[in-house]
Amino acid sequence: MVEEQEQFVSFGEQGAQLTYGSYLRLPQLLDSQHLESDPPAHDELLFITIHQVYELWFKQLLHETVAAREALTAGRLWWAQHLLQRVHVIERVLVHQVDVLETMTPQDFLEFRQRLAPASGFQSVQFRELEFLSGAKDPRYVDRFKGLTEQENQRLRRRLQEPTLWDAFLDVLRARGLTAGSDDEIQQSLRTVAHTREEYADIWAVSEALLQHDELAANWRARHVTMVERMIGSKSGTGGSSGSTYLRSRLPLRYYPLLWELRSEL
Repeated sequence: MVEEQEQFVSFGEQGAQLTYGSYLRLPQLLDSQHLESDPPAHDELLFITIHQVYELWFKQLLHETVAAREALTAGRLWWAQHLLQRVHVIERVLVHQVDVLETMTPQDFLEFRQRLAPASGFQSVQFRELEFLSGAKDPRYVDRFKGLTEQENQRLRRRLQEPTLWDAFLDVLRARGLTAGSDDEIQQSLRTVAHTREEYADIWAVSEALLQHDELAANWRARHVTMVERMIGSKSGTGGSSGSTYLRSRLPLRYYPLLWELRSEL
């Protein structure tokens, strides 16, 4: 009875160990939105909040994709699939967040846009980490980043050296006796998995989860470029890029082209 009472007190407000605000670090979190416009532009708070929320979700996505990669390499396919399903749900949230941003009109954005330069979403280190981890490694982005801290530079270069989700998936194929050397060998193994799902149901499910991740990332890129065109038309980006022209050049990107090509061969 005494132990039960102590347990109750430690989880009740009487314990005074944590509060909602202290656990979530709300004073620090809610003091992280500082407007640059003067006089303050009404919609700048919305712009900052949306992008800070994106970065929080990017942090969570990195947490999940790293864990999914490790689970695949360890042969824990059920856990990897569960984590990737969570990734899918978060990515759908990222797409829908654009709807909130689009409640801001172009005129409202122009009130503070000039204050943003040369800051740009292109400089999001976490977003680039996600692309590297997913399979789209491009070391040129590290060299093009301006204003990277040494720690950020090291993070990106470490991601370039780390295995990707695709590398981990190939580990799964090899562990099940399927060849995964050249692209032709991988395609043959993928056809085997697709045509023998009763034997390779778990591998097929993971491959579909990876493809869903790829598709949702593409959906976000497409939604994002449309929003940019609606907001600033063909103007250059604040970071000096060509704006929507650059973003549209990224639309054909696919993390797992062999999974897409498989559809033509089934």
